[in-house]
Amino acid sequence: MEIRKATIKDLENIAAVEAACFNNAEAASAQSIKARLEVFSDCFWLAFEGNRLMGFVDGMKTDESDLLDEMYENTSLHSPQGTRLMIFGVCTLPSFQGKGIATSVLTSCISDCKKQGLSEIVLTCKDALVGFYRRSGFVDEGVSDSCHGGVIWHQMRLVL
Repeated sequence: MEIRKATIKDLENIAAVEAACFNNAEAASAQSIKARLEVFSDCFWLAFEGNRLMGFVDGMKTDESDLLDEMYENTSLHSPQGTRLMIFGVCTLPSFQGKGIATSVLTSCISDCKKQGLSEIVLTCKDALVGFYRRSGFVDEGVSDSCHGGVIWHQMRLVL
């Protein structure tokens, strides 16, 4: 498995994985992903097997303390010198799930954030994934104010 940063050339593959991992209300559109890649492609970590994108972690940097719904669509909220990474998604194609790919990509993301001197990583997840993120050191802060996709999200934080 190779883990690397994204480029605009990865757009189609990223959009396909995103669509396979989230329902229509939760998934970012190809247009939204393109806007993210144009502004903060360095906040994407991609896992490949050969030429096949198996999964990825994506997000943006900010000084805000909590992940806000408007961050998903408003790329101007990205701060290249921000002290926190807000993770938008940890995605693995269903055919590759259960093989440690998400853990490997998340571990690479965490390591990179530490090297960059970031203070924290924040994400939101559904109840069923709280345990997965706890195993990587994230602390559950309870149900967030997010209404993204019309579901209930837990906000989780990892202090680096």
